[in-house]
Amino acid sequence: MELKPTPVPNGMTSFWRTEPHFLDSHRSTESLPQECDIVVVGAGYAGASVVHHILDQLSPGSTPPSIMILEARQACSGATGRNGGHMKPDVYNGIASLAVDHGVEAAAEVAAFEAKHVSFLKEFVEREKIDCEYTVTKAIDVQLSRSYSAKLKKAYDGLIEKGCEATTKAKYIPRNEAEKFSGVKGAQGCFTYDAGHIWPYKFVLHLLEKAIAKGVNLQTHTPVSGITKSTPSTSSHPWTVNTARGSVAAKTVVLATNAYTSSLAPQYKEKIIPVRGTCSRIVVPRGSTAPPLTNTYTLRWNNWNYDYLIPRADGSIVVGGARPAFIDDLDSWYNVSDDSLVLEPAVRYWDNYMQRNFVGWENSHAYTDRVWTGIMGYSSDGLPHIGLVPGQKDQYIIAGFTGHGMPQIFLAAEGLAKMVLNDIDFAQTRLPRLFESTQSRLDSRQNKIFDSTPGAGKPQARL
Repeated sequence: MELKPTPVPNGMTSFWRTEPHFLDSHRSTESLPQECDIVVVGAGYAGASVVHHILDQLSPGSTPPSIMILEARQACSGATGRNGGHMKPDVYNGIASLAVDHGVEAAAEVAAFEAKHVSFLKEFVEREKIDCEYTVTKAIDVQLSRSYSAKLKKAYDGLIEKGCEATTKAKYIPRNEAEKFSGVKGAQGCFTYDAGHIWPYKFVLHLLEKAIAKGVNLQTHTPVSGITKSTPSTSSHPWTVNTARGSVAAKTVVLATNAYTSSLAPQYKEKIIPVRGTCSRIVVPRGSTAPPLTNTYTLRWNNWNYDYLIPRADGSIVVGGARPAFIDDLDSWYNVSDDSLVLEPAVRYWDNYMQRNFVGWENSHAYTDRVWTGIMGYSSDGLPHIGLVPGQKDQYIIAGFTGHGMPQIFLAAEGLAKMVLNDIDFAQTRLPRLFESTQSRLDSRQNKIFDSTPGAGKPQARL
């Protein structure tokens, strides 16, 4: 019998989860309520954001719906609590591929939507006074192959020529200036544009704390084992959400389950696939003369091999990727939902990483402090699934972010909340049209996850 993708109970501790919030293992009530208006499955970035926006969109004086969040493990213990800390839109790379497949207009919607997150989150964090180290800076995407840099530059120029406004905000740095501009050895070209970085766990826990204060019921360590349709004769709530601690009748269910979605909605099997990635934290000893980093970086060697890193206020660096170390061992990362173990071949990849790649870091004595894994939900067509689950009523999905959810989820959740509260259709949310979960996407046999690997290609992990 094939195992369903479910969270393992003992996931590794990422750097982001080394300071647990007091709500980390919270249960609002000792037992589960028998019924609830809205059940959200998943207490990560997506689930917390949907709940935030539902509460935010309620009419003044209206009676709020009863809302419960069910989480299999601790709060924010999935991909959000294990990622690279980027708030980095894609305004030229994957967008160029979307333009080829779906047209420039549809691709431009995605680029503008992602770019909007950078400033929107800055204003939101400042207004809410969220202690999550959110910093807006510049991304520097460093190309280390002359031919691949030229290919990206050609696609970038094509997007600008065809009127993709978000792409115009990115600047290209040519080869003769790239190493000096970026500080990366052997740089063959760079793209730079506005981006941010964040302590994602602290952001999500703030949203959850605020929601609980408004009466939301959070139940951690409560994995959902199944969701079934209720019979009208036994309940006015169309869905029954089953757990080992009991069942809850729900009027509406929201699946914010990312990599684990197909365990509860089998129609997403082979449409949202768990993919294991790896991140690390590199520490710089006190007194180091290494040049300080103020930007976020991608170091790209080709279409499938790239790393990504952010600098932190304490001088440390969070860096993810390491794909050459494990990409040929498909069973170690594809359709894998176990984040309790490191990807062993990747551990040594980070040794002397900064010394190898950054000018002036040769004598920095920077060393790897921690390595961890995370499970991403890769969409077979590279696009998230947002909206009603096709063919279902009052069951919604926000999942399948292919390791790139940080600049997509918060505003996607705003749109989904409108659907949940007001029973409007996807088009009325003004979310990017390509994000809608449709039956045609579920029927498609396409799997783009293997489009970019050595030889035939495998996925681009953007943890």
